[in-house]
Amino acid sequence: MFKRQIPIAIAMLTGFIMVAAHFSPRLEGIGGLVESWFLVLAAMAMVLGGVNLCMHHLTLITNLKPGWAYSAITLTGFLVTLLVGLIKLGVPLSEQYPKHPWANSYEESPGAIWWLYEYIIQPSTSTMFALLSFFVASAAFRAFRAKTTEAALLLGTALIVLLGRSYAGTVLSAPLGDTYSFASLTDFVIMSVINTSGQRAIVIGIALGVAATSLRILLGMDRSYLGADE
Repeated sequence: MFKRQIPIAIAMLTGFIMVAAHFSPRLEGIGGLVESWFLVLAAMAMVLGGVNLCMHHLTLITNLKPGWAYSAITLTGFLVTLLVGLIKLGVPLSEQYPKHPWANSYEESPGAIWWLYEYIIQPSTSTMFALLSFFVASAAFRAFRAKTTEAALLLGTALIVLLGRSYAGTVLSAPLGDTYSFASLTDFVIMSVINTSGQRAIVIGIALGVAATSLRILLGMDRSYLGADE
């Protein structure tokens, strides 16, 4: 019984304290204390996540499961990054504290973490986004087949936006003037009016969903955070 009730009570109490601290200046100190506890718990969760990552990939490597080489690369990259970040390998001395070798930030150039980010992480991220552009183009080609009214509207809007942002739109808009050009239609009507209205509607819907979910957790109605049994 207490295995379920105590976490629910802690979640409800913490949630109500944070809500009350937002509206009452007298509870700001308690709210700050709860936020500090959250940072400690988040750090512990990161440690548990790192241990779970190592155990999972070590199991795949030792059992020689299909794709174990990728697990070896992932585990090696994780351990190397963790090691050079903890010992601040290659980080220059701090001007403020020159007698303390570890006083400077681990992200300072030419430290090892800085080198890993500049020459491994950032190029890999750029490569992934470059590859995603081909998938986006393929999905757009399939979506722009005007078989329905919605697809036809999507196709027409996309063509107007593309023309307004390209050199071809500038050439075609020359006889129309600046007021009725493709660029004006794209920036004002589509992007500023239609697109902004849709974005605000989505944000309002998300806010209402977050408020409803938070209220269910505060009242103990939603217990999904306890596990699959609830």
